[in-house]
Amino acid sequence: MTDATTTGATAREEKLASANSRRARIMGGVLIALALLVLFTLDVAPGESATFRLTTPRDAVQIGDLVVPGGPFNMIAAALLAFLGVRQFLRGGARWTNISLGIGLAILVMAFLVWATAGKSFSLTGMLQATMVRAVPIALGGLAGVLSERVAVVNIAIEGMLLAGAFTGALVGSLLGGWVGMFAAIAVGGCFGLLLAALVVTYRMDQIIAGVVINLFVLGVTSYVSSQVFAEYRHLNNAPTFRSFKIPILGDIPVIGPMLFNQNLFVYGALILVAVSTYYLFHTKNGLRARAVGEHPRAADTLGIDVYKTRYFHVTLAGMVAGFGGAWFTLGSVGRFDENMTNGRGYIGLAAMIFGRWHPVGALSAALVFGFADSIQQKLALLNTPIPSEFLSMAPYIATIIVVAGLIGRSKPPAANGTPYTKE
Repeated sequence: MTDATTTGATAREEKLASANSRRARIMGGVLIALALLVLFTLDVAPGESATFRLTTPRDAVQIGDLVVPGGPFNMIAAALLAFLGVRQFLRGGARWTNISLGIGLAILVMAFLVWATAGKSFSLTGMLQATMVRAVPIALGGLAGVLSERVAVVNIAIEGMLLAGAFTGALVGSLLGGWVGMFAAIAVGGCFGLLLAALVVTYRMDQIIAGVVINLFVLGVTSYVSSQVFAEYRHLNNAPTFRSFKIPILGDIPVIGPMLFNQNLFVYGALILVAVSTYYLFHTKNGLRARAVGEHPRAADTLGIDVYKTRYFHVTLAGMVAGFGGAWFTLGSVGRFDENMTNGRGYIGLAAMIFGRWHPVGALSAALVFGFADSIQQKLALLNTPIPSEFLSMAPYIATIIVVAGLIGRSKPPAANGTPYTKE
């Protein structure tokens, strides 16, 4: 029995090593291809430089612009990418593969920005500030997914919860003010979280189908009201928005200050929620119980943890977080609701959750990647790059496909994720 177990373990180790080696070679080829792409496609005319503005006229502390010579920089970028690719073939390893790919993608983005900005001026601070803003709904959607899936409930309904929050924020905000609209959006998101919990925990409905049903229901109701009611009663769709406010001293730090400390309530709220959720899940007794329910619910039940109550609480809480994220679309941005205005951000939030390995900080980091891809397509459109605007609009979704396809590395969900629990 021992020999058979040892043989099986050895076979699994060899299979894993073979898969890691194959993946390392594939990533090496990808990095070399990126090097060729930079070298032969992102060519810059001799003598042209890219100018990145690091401050705005409103900043209290002014620093000079960052001027990057286009041609030499992209040649160095191509050489670094080629070096990383060759190293992957010679010295692979799962950990180094992920690091190399991350560095390679960062180098590619920098080379692309230098190529697009060559001979022009570009506000780097403005783009980073827009990245943080556009990452908010994705980060909150990812956090909602973390709270749900840590207790083994797959939450496909994040998209519908975001949309419900956006709709409620606009409607109630128009009637009773922004603060009331925000809390109403949180409450409605919580109601849909409670509905999802009832469907999948009590009635053990298929979790994917339950989430899709909620998404379609919210989309249908909000689309009808938007086209039939808001079109006639425009005063019901004219909510106030939360303006940005600067945190003293911290907001004056060049580059970082405008990005993190000169934002509106929703940005600060997202950062606080990520910090609180991280502490709760990984440093408190109730967080440990929640993770136990997600990994091994029967063992948790044996220890006296109420699996049903734990799942109800966390899925409802996830709905409230998603409702808050949905309010960003209206109360934190444009002040009005438009049909299907979330535009798939809930699904991208799920990708951020996977990319972040079911950790709040990881989900926020992934959301910043998607937020950057979202903001760059708008900023580059102003630079009149030869890339069609339709391709620029694809940027955040291409990033999502790359992550979901597993190029960044396979993620392991909680062991009982998606599995209904029946108490014996």
